[in-house]
Amino acid sequence: MTRMTNPLLPPAELLEALRKLIQQGRQQALRAVDMVQVQTCWQVGRHIVEFEQGGESRASYGKKLLPRLAEVLTQEYGKGFDASNLRYMRLFYQAFPMCDALRHELSWTHYRLLLRVSDEKARQWYMNEAAAQNWSSRALDRQINTLYFERLLLSSDKTSVTEEANTNIAALPQTPREFVRDPVLLEFLGLPGMGKLLESKLEQALMDKLQGFLLELGKGFAFVARQQRISTETKDFYIDLVFYNYLLKCFVLIDLKTGDLTHQDVGQMDMYVRMYDDLRRGSDDNPSVGILLCDHKDQALVRYSVLNDSEQIFASKYRLVLPTEEELRAEIAREREAIEDGRRNEDAE
Repeated sequence: MTRMTNPLLPPAELLEALRKLIQQGRQQALRAVDMVQVQTCWQVGRHIVEFEQGGESRASYGKKLLPRLAEVLTQEYGKGFDASNLRYMRLFYQAFPMCDALRHELSWTHYRLLLRVSDEKARQWYMNEAAAQNWSSRALDRQINTLYFERLLLSSDKTSVTEEANTNIAALPQTPREFVRDPVLLEFLGLPGMGKLLESKLEQALMDKLQGFLLELGKGFAFVARQQRISTETKDFYIDLVFYNYLLKCFVLIDLKTGDLTHQDVGQMDMYVRMYDDLRRGSDDNPSVGILLCDHKDQALVRYSVLNDSEQIFASKYRLVLPTEEELRAEIAREREAIEDGRRNEDAE
């Protein structure tokens, strides 16, 4: 019996060939960018070190050199050249003074991990093994953290140590890294808007978690809308999350900001509460309340937004039902860490 192919689907052989071609092309492009990035970081480190060694006329710059360089370079080329990365580049040149000795199969992320290895012999061994065995940066990180080199030196059964290490590496995800999901490459390339895209994805993931967190509190929260639009005659605004609390009989508006909290953010949330009361609040509803969440890497901030004429009801009733600022801060910090850990795992080679 002749097997019929679906005429609506592309030929399987052609599709497989194109998939292989695209994957190889992406991998080659990634390797090319990795090689150029490593060489550039090495050269930047060399220039900084040679400048610092240029005598007393340059010694006056001292500890201020890298911050001053970073201020100018980050404005022109993005966060990939901030003070922290410049320090790594200086250390990179000092740890690997011969550019020809570098293994160009490795990425800048690999070399940043290698800089954590203080012993020069171990560092060279990890570099060569990572290149020879095609270790991902995540695999290299694991081998360094488990003292693979040191255990090999001390063990009389090196085969068992090697087999154990290979087994653990094989269990790591093998998803190829993609340009648009690799913040290290994006910072180096200075691609406009991509940093905001990554923050936007993080913000959406946090909103997903916070939505579930509030519903699980079990204190009368009912989900109303996500990115709900409220409008004036001339402008539209979008509120990240809207709940109705049937115990308090009021709407709860939530807005998440990434980065530093500004007076404009606070004023905007107060405006949202005022507009929502004017446009959506029913005659039997209590005044709406806003929760402004600021997700910052150093510290999460939470601020309730209550209009002046509602402060008494907020203090006497709302506080008994709504989550505390501390509960919300802890949830934001916990979920941000979990989300970023997951994203780092996905971004690993």
